[in-house]
Amino acid sequence: MLNYLTLIFFCQLVGEAFVAATGLPVPGPVLGMVLLFAGLSIRGSIPKDLDTVSGALLSNLSLLFVPAGTGGILHFQLLGQALLPLGLALVVSTLATIAVTGLLMQWLGAGSADG
Repeated sequence: MLNYLTLIFFCQLVGEAFVAATGLPVPGPVLGMVLLFAGLSIRGSIPKDLDTVSGALLSNLSLLFVPAGTGGILHFQLLGQALLPLGLALVVSTLATIAVTGLLMQWLGAGSADG
């Protein structure tokens, strides 16, 4: 299973290196995930050990929110000063996400109904 954990981290490293080399405004781990997905798509299946390793990582994902929560508490006063712009950005981005998702679903639904 260690080899699959290494594969996950290697894909992340390749994504980070590609972003650093090209300056793309995309997070490196996202490109690494795309790379891993492409590899698994070519393979046609997910190995059982990779499923086990990724399941263990996902079950402990909440631990990654501890530093963000600590930073929020640490900078509570600063967040309070910027409450209006942060709240507005949150509402606008949420509405934009819902709108784009709805339009994409309609577009994909119309494309599949034609076939």
